[in-house]
Amino acid sequence: MSMRIAVASSIAALMGIAAPAQAADLDEIIYAKELPVTQPVEIGSGWYLRGDLGYSTKTSGAATSYSVFSAGPPATYTSTPFGSSTLNGNWSGSLGVGYNFTDYLRGDLSFDYARGRFAGTTSSAAACAGLATGQCASADGQTYEQYGFMANAYVDLGTFVGFTPYVGAGAGVTRVGWKGYRNDQTCISVAGNLCGATAATDRDRSGTESWRFTYALMGGVSYDLTKDLKLDLGYKYSKIKSGDQASFDTTNVAAGATGFQVRDNGFEKHEIRVGLRYNLW
Repeated sequence: MSMRIAVASSIAALMGIAAPAQAADLDEIIYAKELPVTQPVEIGSGWYLRGDLGYSTKTSGAATSYSVFSAGPPATYTSTPFGSSTLNGNWSGSLGVGYNFTDYLRGDLSFDYARGRFAGTTSSAAACAGLATGQCASADGQTYEQYGFMANAYVDLGTFVGFTPYVGAGAGVTRVGWKGYRNDQTCISVAGNLCGATAATDRDRSGTESWRFTYALMGGVSYDLTKDLKLDLGYKYSKIKSGDQASFDTTNVAAGATGFQVRDNGFEKHEIRVGLRYNLW
């Protein structure tokens, strides 16, 4: 009997010792703060496509003079003004891809295309080349194509009942390709200086192509047609650097002329543009 009491007392004593130890172990458990829940990220969110059609209310920069070569000796080049000169290039278009960085800042890369025509007139009291009599008048014509790449940035000024006004600026390069330059000379009879049998001559010159720096300023307003589709109406001012336009004809080259006879003054456009912007996802 005494043996049983002794064993029971020993077990009770051991349990009493173990209980505080277990409690101490539980006190040492560190409870970490709740970890943040990872949110899924939409890959590519903010990308959009855009397309625009532009109409130029004013296109300037036509060549105002041309060079006249004299073989000499010594050889000379004389700058001679056109009687009139104009550029006609009313329509343009562009396609682009962009990204909305924030609700107020976006940017895009665009491909732009335009074409048009140069027209110029001259008159002289002297006879046309190859003619001995009469006075000479000429009508000059040359077409061009332009394509280039622009990097553009825009600041959206807030959305009000679906309308979002914005301002922007861009810079890039434009390939200006001048086609063949045609010069139609016509003999004009005046008193005491008649044209004779030959009334007209035609002279052709080669055009040139070159990459040129371009910059633009924009402003306008977009309207939410749907959640992802916007109608864009705006104004765009653009300026393309000046460059060579047409070489000398074969007769002048054979006489020693070098370089280019006509040089444009750069293309300056004021355009009204309308387009669509579509958010991809």
